[in-house]
Amino acid sequence: MASFLTDNDDLRFYLDRGIDWDALVEVTEYGYRAPDCFKNAADARAFYGEIAAMMGELVAKELGPRAAKVDREDNVLANGEVTEGPSMRAFFDALKAAEVHGLCLPRELGGLNAPLTLYFLVAEMIARGDVSAMTHFSFHGGMAMAMLAYSIHEGSTRFDVAAGRIAETRFASYIDEIARGEAWGCMDITEPDAGSDMARLRCRAEQGADGTWRLHGEKIFITSGHGKFHFVIARTEEAQGDDALAGLQGLSMFLAKAYDDLPDGTRVRHVEIARIEEKLGHHGSVTAALVFDGTPAELVGQRGEGFKYMLTLMNNARVGVAFEGIGLSECALRMAREYAAGRTSMGKPIARHEMIADMLDEMETDVLGLRALAATSAFHEEMAQKLALLDRFNEVASADERARSARDLPWHRARSRRFTPLLKYLSSEKAVEIARRNVQIHGGVGYTKEYGAEKLLRDALVLPIYEGTSQIQSLMAMKDTLGGIVKRPQAFVRRLAKAQWRAVSAPDALERRVAAVSVLSLSAQRHLMTRTAADKFKRLGGQHPSTWKDSLTKQWDPKRDFALAMLHAERLTRLLADEAVAEVLLEQAQKHPDRRPLLERWLDRCELRDRGLHEAITTTGEKLLARLAEGA
Repeated sequence: MASFLTDNDDLRFYLDRGIDWDALVEVTEYGYRAPDCFKNAADARAFYGEIAAMMGELVAKELGPRAAKVDREDNVLANGEVTEGPSMRAFFDALKAAEVHGLCLPRELGGLNAPLTLYFLVAEMIARGDVSAMTHFSFHGGMAMAMLAYSIHEGSTRFDVAAGRIAETRFASYIDEIARGEAWGCMDITEPDAGSDMARLRCRAEQGADGTWRLHGEKIFITSGHGKFHFVIARTEEAQGDDALAGLQGLSMFLAKAYDDLPDGTRVRHVEIARIEEKLGHHGSVTAALVFDGTPAELVGQRGEGFKYMLTLMNNARVGVAFEGIGLSECALRMAREYAAGRTSMGKPIARHEMIADMLDEMETDVLGLRALAATSAFHEEMAQKLALLDRFNEVASADERARSARDLPWHRARSRRFTPLLKYLSSEKAVEIARRNVQIHGGVGYTKEYGAEKLLRDALVLPIYEGTSQIQSLMAMKDTLGGIVKRPQAFVRRLAKAQWRAVSAPDALERRVAAVSVLSLSAQRHLMTRTAADKFKRLGGQHPSTWKDSLTKQWDPKRDFALAMLHAERLTRLLADEAVAEVLLEQAQKHPDRRPLLERWLDRCELRDRGLHEAITTTGEKLLARLAEGA
């Protein structure tokens, strides 16, 4: 039987060897304390393999052959309700029958208690079948997990620590409904004129004399917005002061039901679906505009904590989008490779023509490198989340367990924070590039709807936009990278010196090459900081010398002080991402020698482009900044 797992040796590498599943099993099974848990990593890993194999076959059978129909069948809004296309509905009926919406939920809440990392590998296979189906799938179990996470954060989940399980949680009935496949949820943030700038959100929540909160306002571009459960960011306090971030402090998080189904079969709606968007791609996924007119809602956490609660799940969402991009890229690569092998021109398959062969090789190298970074990011993000949870609630942990957590948690957090914006950026941008090349390799027929190449390009174009644009990811990566230098300048100097030494003295030639990529990255960072500091010194001329120390060590204004860095943020992000992939592949090669050829292929591609990025960062930008200053 066809399978999206067994035909992908690289994906299987991560199930078999490429992820530290033993560590994940231990934290997922709460230190093997629950009476119904797996008692060892081997049994858990066998179970995970069975799930992956089942999903690989299900997606190949139920979704892959339907992808073109999913794209062409309309979702219809009539009488206030959305009806999905029949092919999309058929796939989700199959998912419901397979009982996988509770994949990561704890067993006591009706779930399979599988790691999030396994969910992400499954997500890639679904996205390979059709990325809009994966998007909608994420708003089933993903929203159930959000309910649990928010309840834990606000303190309304109670743990039976001795038994290693959840005793009760606030949204248990809602979670059960989603796990059974009877409902799903969505996250309602974006409004007209308020996308990335959340401080401008105007949807408001008002509390009545009886204590009930009610929502008023509009939300747009809401993925799976025809769902029952809505997490809504709404304003409870007006902004205080002129600070651009002041508006964030008045936002709160709410959970609202869009409707109630009555015993007589009728439905009472609390949230109006104003329209469903007609999009360029992702046709199987409903994107809705919503109207709240006195909608009853439950406050999550405390007033003013909405932005914080949104950030709680943002890393998971961005890692998920990265796996969507990899799945789409895998599909585009296979489509291009198959067409190029069968299309003959000038006496041979076009796959044998040098330029096409080079394109296919680069596409494959990109997919393999992205998957390495994605699997590593997913692992560190999950370990960080679960170790933090164990630290918070595990009163029965041994001294050794506590010491290990104290040692490992900061490392996992740092790796996740570093990798996530790089991953989301690179996966999204590469998905567009790989889909575009797939169209080009198909030639004229790629521009028609016959082969499906154009569908993949349309579907890919949103990936650099949602869950934080590529530019937002770049600014985050730049801010964290340069901010780290400001806080720990001596550590940065040591890192640069160490990389320079490794680049010439490491016994492994591939390690020397990876270090040389790091030198380019660190050198570009040093240039940006040197220029930024020089500009800062110029502005100190009118200040009393007694204020210089605070100005140089504490009082940094990103908008004013980091203009050159913001100009080059995307270039720096591409350089940082190449460096991160090279480091991950080197770690793999040192453990698994059969991965060395992949690292060599990645370096062959990235070394040249990284020299170009370094050159652009260190020699350009002054003229544009001068023109911007003139027009200020």
